[in-house]
Amino acid sequence: MAYERNNSNDYINPIRRLLIGVLLFVLIAFFAVWRIDSPRVERFRAQITDQVVPSFEWALAPVTFLGDVFNDFRSYQRIYEQNQELRRELQQMKAWKEAALQLEQRNAKLLDLNKVRLDPKLTYVTGVVLADSGSPFRQSVLVNVGARDGIQDGWATMDGIGLVGRISGVGNNTARVILLTDSNSRIPVTIQPSGQRAMLSGDNSALPPIDFIESPELVRPGDRVVSSGDGGVFPAGLLIGHVAQGTDRRLRVRLAADYERLEFLRVLRSRVVPALSDPGGLLAPLAPPVAQEPVAEDTPATEGTGANG
Repeated sequence: MAYERNNSNDYINPIRRLLIGVLLFVLIAFFAVWRIDSPRVERFRAQITDQVVPSFEWALAPVTFLGDVFNDFRSYQRIYEQNQELRRELQQMKAWKEAALQLEQRNAKLLDLNKVRLDPKLTYVTGVVLADSGSPFRQSVLVNVGARDGIQDGWATMDGIGLVGRISGVGNNTARVILLTDSNSRIPVTIQPSGQRAMLSGDNSALPPIDFIESPELVRPGDRVVSSGDGGVFPAGLLIGHVAQGTDRRLRVRLAADYERLEFLRVLRSRVVPALSDPGGLLAPLAPPVAQEPVAEDTPATEGTGANG
């Protein structure tokens, strides 16, 4: 048995060396053929490529098929995830729709019970945004409506969703709108549902801060922020945005208006505030003086009686 094992090893080792030698010779020849720069060798390489490469399509077919299957699976997985997300959004939209219908019915009932008449003067004029200020220190835009359209200073402007700013400067054909993000903008607001009164102050950032909150502990991120109507400049109840907490732990407002795409603005017609002709009109009128009763003077009768006595 030992002799047979040694005999098999004597055959295997030479064959292994021969195969390794042939393989090395083929590789060296293949390398030499592909490295030689000669027209004849180039034609020979072209003929080999034309004969060999098309015949390898059957070998690449399984790889191509597996690649297509993998891409189709990934596409199906993305479609499935998008479908699930759309289903969740659809459920949320149904819930919001039901809540909106209930609020609309409740609002209609309350208006009918209270016999409320909406102000017909609160109409609007739509203008096209011509240009912005282009300055980091002044946030404003220019619209193509002005005095010829009855626009006046101080009127509120909206983009159809939320409050954008107020008119500040009116020309005959154009008007300047100072945005809520401008550092000169100050608007009294109401935070719902807590009903807290505060002041929205612009600071040239996309998230203006809220100042002078009565009870900050009652305000939560996500609360609705609307105009309060204090001062009579803006109508009450105009949507401004929602409360958000900034990186500086300060309460700010995520504006509902899309400031990235301000193309059309609605200028709300508010009541006309009478102009003051003199600075004294800012002060309350003085109270009329109180009439004093006349004081009776002492008569000298007592003195004369005492003298006689």
